Amino acid sequence: MSDASRLVLVMGDQLSLNLSSLQAANPARDRVLMVEVMEETTYVPHHQKKIAFILSSMRHFAERLRGEGWTVDYVKLDDPGNTGSFTGEVERALATSGADEVLVTHPSEWRVLAAVKAWTETLSQPIHILPDDRFICDAATFEAWADERKQLRMEYFYRDMRRKTGLLLDGDQPVGGKWNYDAENRKPAGADLFMPPPHRVEPDAITQDVLTLVEARFGHHFGDLHPFWFGTTAEDAEAAVDRFIEDALPLFGDFQDAMVRGEKFLYHSLIGLYLNIGLLDPLAVCRRAENAYLSGHAPLNAVEGFIRQIIGWREFVRGIYWLKMPEYVDSNFFDTKRPLPEFYWTGETDMACMRAAITQTREDAYAHHIQRLMVTGNFALLAGLDPQAVHQWYLAVYADAFEWVEVPNTIGMTLFADGGVLGSKPYAASGNYINRMSDYCKSCAYQVKLKTGKDACPFNALYWHFLDRNRDVLAKNPRMAQMYRTWARMAEDRQSETLASAEAFLETL
Repeated sequence: MSDASRLVLVMGDQLSLNLSSLQAANPARDRVLMVEVMEETTYVPHHQKKIAFILSSMRHFAERLRGEGWTVDYVKLDDPGNTGSFTGEVERALATSGADEVLVTHPSEWRVLAAVKAWTETLSQPIHILPDDRFICDAATFEAWADERKQLRMEYFYRDMRRKTGLLLDGDQPVGGKWNYDAENRKPAGADLFMPPPHRVEPDAITQDVLTLVEARFGHHFGDLHPFWFGTTAEDAEAAVDRFIEDALPLFGDFQDAMVRGEKFLYHSLIGLYLNIGLLDPLAVCRRAENAYLSGHAPLNAVEGFIRQIIGWREFVRGIYWLKMPEYVDSNFFDTKRPLPEFYWTGETDMACMRAAITQTREDAYAHHIQRLMVTGNFALLAGLDPQAVHQWYLAVYADAFEWVEVPNTIGMTLFADGGVLGSKPYAASGNYINRMSDYCKSCAYQVKLKTGKDACPFNALYWHFLDRNRDVLAKNPRMAQMYRTWARMAEDRQSETLASAEAFLETL
């Protein structure tokens, strides 16, 4: 790169001072461009809180950059002349700034990368796309890892990430003798346990201005804007980590899969949104969790489980995304086409578990991973919902949802629509799983103990309906064999009654 003046484009999920494009630039000579564009706020109907969170975080980060000596050109959504797209705003900025080159850190989403690459053909100035080195495993390294394997399984990738980072290692072996303590992390929680509240931040003047904007421009979008309590600065994000490690991490492992009526957050960290826009460094967060174990503050099963979510699962799904896109998002292994039911947006359903998960999603743009996987996701799988519709819903409604992390989780983990690229079997379950891991069933209009009929938990008949209709593609899966043997042992009239019960429910969607 030359010594000419450069325009550094910083996107809304790149709010890190150590961003590669900022590190390659010179604040004495180069200019930062940050833009709020309508294209990004509306390509799916994002939750109002999600839009407010990203825009406010961007505005706070621009102020931080100015404090660090950068010249920042910041285009607000309602600024006159805002073209509404990254492409239009880069073209405008180049025309007015006189910059000779553009620096941009590799975008996190395929569609944005495609737009940036197109600039090399449409703009006369050179475009330099720099690696996003805020992740532990880059795409090329993941591709090389994947090329050596017939099946891509997170557990083996995770062990390599442990070795690479040195986290929870004793020499070259895992602390405690096991790599994974997930078997100890499946306890149901009782409502009598103390549930520490997450860190909450009162909106400042910058955030208040954003809330006014979002209310005016996106008030018709899904979700409740108020009360708004997300942090929007690196300091806020670090405070959220402090609260989690001090109050919740010791019990996070035991109850990470639990669900309790009226308790939205339990012992979860709620830092995914901060990690995914760059306000936190993932490895630094993991080292803080490791120190909590080493100091005796938190047990090994909790700390290992938390670290696995970040250096294992988070890195793994990003690798899958860049390895398999752009075709991956259109995967539909079961060829399902059923439209998304309206209650995914309203929460108005007699299924207590679905109502709880969707209602808190509407209120806080958040539900924890088991609510997403084994409640709303499990229902979508069993009911045969269109994977594209489900993907767009998850992308829209959660504050931490960006396509690179959401698509593999939805298309692969939740819906098995990729046919087993990401996971070895569908995560399908009847109402018994939800009853075991939650207290939702106690207040449900349906009865989880009933297997068929209008009063029976819909998950029960839908589970067998899912297995029966997908027999041709699942029966040979070794991890599904026991379930198919159980189905085969059922009397024929009971099978018919079960399938009819499922069909009757599906007709009501």
